[in-house]
Amino acid sequence: MLTPATIVIAILLLTAAAYRIGVRRSLSVAGGAQAIRVLHSRPPYYGVLTALWCALPALLVLALWQALAGGVITHLVKADLPPEMRALSPAQFSLVINDIKNIINGDVPPDRVSPAIQTAAEHYRRLQQISHLAAAAVVLSLAILGLALVRGRIHTGLRARNHVEQLVRWLLAACSTVAIFTTIGIVLSVLYEALRFFKAVPVLDFLFGLEWSPQMAIRADQVGSSGAFGAVPVLAGTVLISAIAMAVAVPIGLMAAIYMSEYAGKKFRAVAKPLMEILAGIPTVVYGFFAALVVAPFIRGIGQALGLDVSSESALAAGLVMGIMIIPFVSSLSDDMINAVPQSLRDGALGLGATRSETIKQVVLPAALPGIVGGVLLAVSRAIGETMIVVMAAGLTANMTLNPFKAVTTVTVQIVTLLVGDQEFDSPKTLAAFALGLLLFAITLGLNIIALKVVRKYKEQYE
Repeated sequence: MLTPATIVIAILLLTAAAYRIGVRRSLSVAGGAQAIRVLHSRPPYYGVLTALWCALPALLVLALWQALAGGVITHLVKADLPPEMRALSPAQFSLVINDIKNIINGDVPPDRVSPAIQTAAEHYRRLQQISHLAAAAVVLSLAILGLALVRGRIHTGLRARNHVEQLVRWLLAACSTVAIFTTIGIVLSVLYEALRFFKAVPVLDFLFGLEWSPQMAIRADQVGSSGAFGAVPVLAGTVLISAIAMAVAVPIGLMAAIYMSEYAGKKFRAVAKPLMEILAGIPTVVYGFFAALVVAPFIRGIGQALGLDVSSESALAAGLVMGIMIIPFVSSLSDDMINAVPQSLRDGALGLGATRSETIKQVVLPAALPGIVGGVLLAVSRAIGETMIVVMAAGLTANMTLNPFKAVTTVTVQIVTLLVGDQEFDSPKTLAAFALGLLLFAITLGLNIIALKVVRKYKEQYE
């Protein structure tokens, strides 16, 4: 069966052929490989130019086709349904379309649905096949046309390199634009749902409320029917766990970076740095198991020996393990920034009589501070966004406390909890997740702005 993946593979094969055709055509117009000096650009540039004009328009049209085809097919299928099914509400009709797609994908046996839906599924399948065939014909014709046009324009004076560089610049600009609009789309979608939440819960109650219990009852006489959406306990838990994690990761990571960049030998560095960076590749669920099965019982045992009341799930256990997890983020980036400091600064300090320790403290670290701040910021973002370790080691209870021996929760854990399972996006309980996401975005943006100001200040001083 013809699929979009098959069409993409065909385009890629045509692109490879277009590259070879472009190179051979350039050699032909030059009079052979011995006379390529008459060409404005090297032969590979002619091949790349031909390949780009073969692939890019075809892939763009295919992407647009795939984006629009689903809606068109759904509209045609809806027009062929019985009148009583066409009169369904949008939510009910989406369930019908979902059943049709499940039948096509083989997830639901056809005999489990009504004959009308079976007929609609066959109609949908036929339209989908027609769409794929039409897309293949249009896209492949466009690719061949682009190949033929560029091949016909190849001559000794064609500035192939300039055209390739211009196309690459356009491609990079397009990718940047996609990234920017994706970010804007994410922010606007979260903002829209958060505004719906704030219509039910006042903003001040959310930002300054001291109780978090997002339980909305079905009936007004049920317990917890009013709910409590004060975000302060959730933020307190996030700050507490992140602070513990940073208290572990920043000193250890920075000192490890200083040792490996300034004191360690090449053999030790070649072994130690990869081993340390393995920590970044361990799945977070493994850290969660380690925190829940080893660290949390160990902390509780020590607390009981000292007469302290330590919960089985605590912020300290989650923060310690999270700090271990983000050590490579601080260490690796700090190491790279320290190594990027010019050797002339070290030589000048040592020539003036400074010791190695004084050179590191007074010259190397201040010069590398912008990069170190960036690494610490990345580690803070990683700590704020962590979920699995907190779920397994710190719990789900939104306690208003700064006691590291108590169970707490974080913003990301609550977002996951609120959106788990079948949810209707019309109640404050579910919409609270978007309000928390918007708050987390604002906090992260503030950290970025602070870090940017620090980086700019010290760049002006040391550049």
